[in-house]
Amino acid sequence: MHSETPDIIPFTSPFKRGVLSEPEVDALRGGTLQLLDEVGVHFPSRKALQIFADHGAKVDWETEIVRIPPDLVRKAMATAPRSFVLAGREERFDMLLDGSCSYLSTDGTGVRVIDPHTREDRGPLKADIECMARVADALPLIGFFWPMVSAQDYGRTAPLHECHAGLTNTLKHVRGATTVFPRLAPYVVEMATVVAGSEEARRRRPPICANICTVAPLGQDASGIGAALVYAEAGIPISFMAMPTMGSTAPATPLGALIVGDAEAVSAMVLVQLAYPGAPVFHAVFTSLMDPHDGGYISEPPVPTYMIARQLGHAWGVPSIGGARVSGDAPMVGWQSGNEVGLGAALIALSGSEICGLMGLVGSATTLYPEELILDHEACLYAYELLRGFRFEVANMAVDVIKEVGPRGHFLAQKHTREHIRDFRLSPLLRQKGADGELRDPREVALEEFKRLAKTHHPEPLPDEVLRELDSILAAAEREAERIAAGL
Repeated sequence: MHSETPDIIPFTSPFKRGVLSEPEVDALRGGTLQLLDEVGVHFPSRKALQIFADHGAKVDWETEIVRIPPDLVRKAMATAPRSFVLAGREERFDMLLDGSCSYLSTDGTGVRVIDPHTREDRGPLKADIECMARVADALPLIGFFWPMVSAQDYGRTAPLHECHAGLTNTLKHVRGATTVFPRLAPYVVEMATVVAGSEEARRRRPPICANICTVAPLGQDASGIGAALVYAEAGIPISFMAMPTMGSTAPATPLGALIVGDAEAVSAMVLVQLAYPGAPVFHAVFTSLMDPHDGGYISEPPVPTYMIARQLGHAWGVPSIGGARVSGDAPMVGWQSGNEVGLGAALIALSGSEICGLMGLVGSATTLYPEELILDHEACLYAYELLRGFRFEVANMAVDVIKEVGPRGHFLAQKHTREHIRDFRLSPLLRQKGADGELRDPREVALEEFKRLAKTHHPEPLPDEVLRELDSILAAAEREAERIAAGL
């Protein structure tokens, strides 16, 4: 017996704004163009180098550095679509990325799990992804499922199993393609085709998208670029995610880090457009900071670089991932994580990209506390309803009611009170009392809700024949991975 998956809720806001003026954004893009033209980006892929050479870029075959003239960058980026669809299993879960709203996402891909039952700190398994996909399926503000942890029980084929876990446990769009050996990428495409129903349907409504991380400073990953070209040929949307760290892999200034990351992301998008004009791509630059005290990693520096990155992506004419995120650097659930979640939820309204939020992880997106997804979703829902729930209506001034009660009266017996006192949504995580009559810890209530959803929510399954085909594809991919490991 399956459960009904609620419709996803797009996060709309009348308060969207940018940090930089248009001339300032143009200056940043000028810095990116200068880096691409005069410094270049490392592309450790003979295929990529040949594509660039064929289109007039300056290729150093020995160092594998590509320098891309500004006119070629602009020409290539002009072919990238400004909007496209990320599809769910049903059309009601489709997300049109056109800038009119934000769709919230889980965060990924963590490497530790706090077990919801034993509270043991352990490595993640495919079963954890399956469970989180089912819970995310039940939360209406989440429209985009990024596998929240890695399937460490599957070695070289872990990314394929992460894709499979998402596709078989949620009706929502799945970030199911990532960096794999290029020889394994066709198996990811095949899984997407089987779920979509045909190649034509996959291209029109892709049920998965890809994420390929760049290598700061000014570099690409060989397997990532190879896989990206496979995905692009198949019409699977790709985000190129740059993650420069101020002070180590980027200059110790926000704008310097932004143009390093932007050059990485844009160079990869240019490659894809030169090879397959019109292929759907989106922009992602997540800057971080090297802790000046101990060299540690701070994923949320106290500067609005995420918001600026959203402006940059849109200035290049493509959708963006980021602008605001909920996950942060707190090592565990507590005051720091609450502070980061509240600020992130508010920033979604102010500067969220087409895909944003990135909820459910702590420790710089390394650790999954299952209850955190419930807490994060509740905070984002509060921010959403704060914006949507208030409308100015003269009748709501209630002047007649105030006149009737007059000075030193009360409103308890007024019909107006009975009609409106329940207009306000109060969080179900708050004000719950235990058997002793004392207020319960919201974290305890959230964990209880997580366990309830994990046990009771079961999205409509894929047809048996599709499940069998997916199993067959995974088995073939496992055999190919063994050949790769053997050097064959």
